[in-house]
Amino acid sequence: MTTATPAGRPPADLRNPAQLLAALPYLMGFRPARSVVLIGHQDPGDRDAGLILRGDLPRREHRVHQAQALASRFAAGPHTGVSLAIVGGRRRPGGPPPHAGFVDVLTDELARLDLPVVNALWAATIKEGARWRCYANPECGGELPDPRTTVAAAAATERGTVAFDSRDELEALLAPRSPEALARRSAALARVPCPDVAEALSAIRAAFERHRRGEGPPTDEEAVTVAGALALPEVRDLCLAMAVPPETPVAQEAEQVWLTLVREIPAPERAQPAVLLGFTAYMRGDGAFAGMALENALAAAPDHVLARLLKTVLDRGTPPEVIRGLAAAAADPVSALGLQPADFDAERAV
Repeated sequence: MTTATPAGRPPADLRNPAQLLAALPYLMGFRPARSVVLIGHQDPGDRDAGLILRGDLPRREHRVHQAQALASRFAAGPHTGVSLAIVGGRRRPGGPPPHAGFVDVLTDELARLDLPVVNALWAATIKEGARWRCYANPECGGELPDPRTTVAAAAATERGTVAFDSRDELEALLAPRSPEALARRSAALARVPCPDVAEALSAIRAAFERHRRGEGPPTDEEAVTVAGALALPEVRDLCLAMAVPPETPVAQEAEQVWLTLVREIPAPERAQPAVLLGFTAYMRGDGAFAGMALENALAAAPDHVLARLLKTVLDRGTPPEVIRGLAAAAADPVSALGLQPADFDAERAV
């Protein structure tokens, strides 16, 4: 299993191995465990990471295949080098860090792409006081600082984002609230005709108003109505446009609404709010959560064109600004949906 994060996440000091390891939870959105993490270098100052890619640590017989799969993802990007971080395993006293053979294989595969390994690092876990080591220099190592004190943590806090303790904890946010409710709604969706645009806009507006009132999960009727509304391309495009500019009150509230709907709408209709959620997370640079949302969309509707497109560009490490044009809409989405801009600012202030 791999997780890709595009350029655009919080800054990190790529020149300081301890700081780089400690920053991983904030660069990825969750604390990696039993993982290999590859961080692309793309600027001379080594302050901004390029593509960040996480993979599971492979068995010995799968090392070459895993190394080839990971290294190939850096072939098309504008990277000047790659840092490797192995998280997990136990180091024997006086011995090299674990998984050294896999690091050698990865180094060889990256060299085939003319990408030098700038740092090859190991830590048993990512927490304050954990021991870390370099693979190339036995004198290089020490104890990790508190991850919350890193530059990446400060930038993430300013953005209002958090680092989860595990990938599973982050993925659990997308789990259905009630499988029984989904079964009822799936049957109802088969009988409900597609709404017209005016009805669809009204349904989306009602979803935002319900979220602001804190009314909890939608009723079966409300969930079915909004699922039909998101199926209209005109409405979906307006909703996409709410993601830009990222990290505004509009984008933040929209992301919460889409997350709620992902948990409340059955497949295949669930793919629509999952794509909106993935795109919104992508625009703010959260590749881990964006990838999970897009995988959720493709699980619901494997042929969903936009979900597949976004997953492809995310896996290539494409910066969010490159695909921001997908959020273009003919009208201002807030006004078109009948919402009041001042209400978003009020929500932000609460």
